[in-house]
Amino acid sequence: MGTIVPSGSTSVTPSYGRLRRRLLVTVVALVVVAALVVAGLLFLRGDDVTPDAADGPGAVLPDVGAPAPVLAALPDDAPAPDPDALGTLLTPLLAAPALGGGVSAEVVDVAGGRTLFALGADDPVTPASTAKLLTAAAALTAIDPEDTLETRVVAGAGPGEVVLVGGGDPTLSTTAPSLTYPGAPTVADLAAQVRAALPAGAAVTRVVVDNSLFEGPLTAEGWGPEDAPSTYAAPVTATAVDGARLRPGEDPRSGAPGTDAGRALAAALSVPGATVELGAAPEGAETLGSVRSAPVARLVEQALSQSDNLLAESLSRHVALASDLPATFDGAAQAVTGALEEAGLDVSDVELYDGSGLSRLDLVTPAVLTELLGGAADGSLAGASAVLSGLAVAGYDGTLADRGDPAAPPGTVRAKTGTLLGVHGLAGTVVTADGRLLAYALVANGTSGGGGPEEAALDAVASAMAACGCS
Repeated sequence: MGTIVPSGSTSVTPSYGRLRRRLLVTVVALVVVAALVVAGLLFLRGDDVTPDAADGPGAVLPDVGAPAPVLAALPDDAPAPDPDALGTLLTPLLAAPALGGGVSAEVVDVAGGRTLFALGADDPVTPASTAKLLTAAAALTAIDPEDTLETRVVAGAGPGEVVLVGGGDPTLSTTAPSLTYPGAPTVADLAAQVRAALPAGAAVTRVVVDNSLFEGPLTAEGWGPEDAPSTYAAPVTATAVDGARLRPGEDPRSGAPGTDAGRALAAALSVPGATVELGAAPEGAETLGSVRSAPVARLVEQALSQSDNLLAESLSRHVALASDLPATFDGAAQAVTGALEEAGLDVSDVELYDGSGLSRLDLVTPAVLTELLGGAADGSLAGASAVLSGLAVAGYDGTLADRGDPAAPPGTVRAKTGTLLGVHGLAGTVVTADGRLLAYALVANGTSGGGGPEEAALDAVASAMAACGCS
């Protein structure tokens, strides 16, 4: 009996010929796939090894040598620039009108330890964010670089209350993963632990934020009223999320980082309407959850590469705590200079009021910056290698992502930038055309431009050193 096809429809019963053609196409396709699989196996095993031999007891695998280094070491015999030739090259560049005639500079040969060029190198100048190099080195020498910073939630004084205890880690993230700090702990993880620790059915109605780890004023002497909150800084508190950003991954910072962190925890606990306020954790309170930051060495890299003011300030407070000093701006400044002096650096002309370089009262010499960078590079400043890995790479990342000479070999110019009104700095390392590693510090005080010309002038100096053999 034939297939009944309703009026207006098309028969769905294929003819014998169509079935035959479909079967033929399917068989051919299977043959092709099988051939490709066999060819792939033979290719992976090698043209001169048969499948039977490869599976047999007498199979011989090719020797695999030691892996070649990803980054080639600098040649031991690379010549250092001649000081006179380097001076002839750099002097007119440092006299660029954009730099305002107030440039202080020093260039040092790392391997030989010899000063190749100096211009007011021992004069104290306002360093701007190049001062973060001091905080970074102090953190790496006063604290174990593998240490992490803990943020906790403990039980509150009454039913329904939990306390967020700040551990001085501003990288705690409201997103997973963090949009700014790779490897950062998350509020979601912390909230999940709290929910698991609370009795079944217990409701959180109140979140208290304990900022007591850090003391004293929330902004430093020498900061302007417009500095915190701003797009680049926030009041320094022991508790913050997303680097005190109002929105993850964006620039505007909060004027109340601790309260914002409490609200973030309440939201993660699914109680966004809970009361949030500052306070203190009860003595001996039960821990309901805890998370830890990335290692200090990684935090140092992030603070330097992105010139993160709040992260740098937090690290300087931890240097103070490690030095048994108050976790205040004054205590942190004293601890940073003390740690560097203990590490062997000459900080007699250094005067700090904060850990980020945002204070206009900070004073640093180019000579101490190059001494620090050279020590991190040659190993004499023990444990400070993360200072170098944290330097932004010209034309590639961090605050130098869109700066530098595009024609320069990748990675030859690395630096910590520094910018305040009237101040522009660049301090880092450069590999010359002959393969010699130099440490340099360039700081211009008294500039009056909008930033672009000053940055271009400093970049030109670094690029000239990279292109220079000058031997």
